Amino acid sequence: MPDEQNNAEPQQSQQRNKMGLWQVIALAVGTMVGASIFSIFGLGARLAGPNLPLVFVLSGVVALLVAYSYARLGSRIISDAGPIEFILKGLGDGMLTGALSILFWLTYVVSIALFAKGFASYLLPLLEIVPTSLASNIAEAGVVLLFLVLGLLGSSAVGKAELVIVVIKLSILGLFVALGIWSIKPYLVTPSFTPSALTSSVNAIAIFFLSYMGFGLVTNASEHMQNPQKNVPRAIYLSILIVSIVYILVSLVAVGNLTLPELIKAEDNALAVAAEPFLGQTGFLLISLGALFSIASALNATLFGGANVAYALARDGELPRVFNRKLWFGSSEGLYFTAALGIAFALMFNLNGIASITSGVFMVIYLFVLFSHWKLKGQYGGNPLIIATGFIVVAVVFLLLLKYQWETNRGSFYGTCIVLGGSLLLEIVYRSITRRGFIQRELTLLRKRETALAGELDREFSQLLPHQQQKH
Repeated sequence: MPDEQNNAEPQQSQQRNKMGLWQVIALAVGTMVGASIFSIFGLGARLAGPNLPLVFVLSGVVALLVAYSYARLGSRIISDAGPIEFILKGLGDGMLTGALSILFWLTYVVSIALFAKGFASYLLPLLEIVPTSLASNIAEAGVVLLFLVLGLLGSSAVGKAELVIVVIKLSILGLFVALGIWSIKPYLVTPSFTPSALTSSVNAIAIFFLSYMGFGLVTNASEHMQNPQKNVPRAIYLSILIVSIVYILVSLVAVGNLTLPELIKAEDNALAVAAEPFLGQTGFLLISLGALFSIASALNATLFGGANVAYALARDGELPRVFNRKLWFGSSEGLYFTAALGIAFALMFNLNGIASITSGVFMVIYLFVLFSHWKLKGQYGGNPLIIATGFIVVAVVFLLLLKYQWETNRGSFYGTCIVLGGSLLLEIVYRSITRRGFIQRELTLLRKRETALAGELDREFSQLLPHQQQKH
């Protein structure tokens, strides 16, 4: 009995140090809400107009089709590598898997640029600074550098902190909905089904599919989660449900209280302007502060997520070893590379361009996860109809996004192609020079298992030794 109690205590301690269900949900919800409601809401209003609430509904449906594969695979494949681990098991170790690994890291880089843009668009009006190109660039670079410096100081209890942050910003949005829902003008939110309105709405779905990308963070935290077999699917589906309700209600209030020309004029900080009709200047201040708080938390989490992905890929053989080399303040160089590239993307592209590039890059990852799930369905389970439907729908939305980029913003189209093609080119050059691959990852896992086994044997031996001495 004493031996069993001694073995149980370390296990219980490890479980207490892992994130619970609602803490993981908070991570996903926090990233999703920061990604769209505050950052690109005005863009959605310009594209979809009164159809914006419907766009959020349909985007959520598309997200659920992808989330089904993440939930099924994530409940069986417990790895912080998340989608890359799914793709590795489905496609094996090769050039394509390596290129997708690099691409996955770049999704964090581009997301950092998106959050930096969103942060600057709310900060400058709040400080009554004219949003010139120079002022915006300084604010965008400054906020990334600020969180880089803060990150060097270290952090603890990420799940608990994020839960508090999410509660605060959802409370702000809840107040926005509760006070604004009574003054909605029905004619402003009546859906339009004209050909041009439908075309614009489809384009908006392609962009706002990005709004739900945060559910994937659940699989990237599975190793640090209590009971991941059950909690990964629960966290994925519950986070999408919560965020869908928030998006639909907030879009109804915003579109229903402000005319379309007014929303378009205030594109970069549309939600704060939408609060003015029923909350006045106080509403503008409240939503602006909520936006800054929300986007900052998402940027901070994404910066560290990108740094961790860079570190893991370098450790596992898919990025140069320099990425996991310790540099200033004990941080890996991956952190600095991630921050520097995030700033570069923020300075090179506008908010619209970065949003569509981010959405396009994530869709490619999703397509390969769905394809991998199709190949693994016999081993890990899954409804073939749902998997195939998800793949077809995401592929169509991806092609529509590329068409929209080509017609409206060639820079975004070329940016998407550069990110996709550049990932493959980097992988080809890197593998041909270093001959490194995911075999390093397998060796790392084996060494971890050997170390854990050796530790267990040492503990058992130390527990048996007193008993042997007592007998003698």
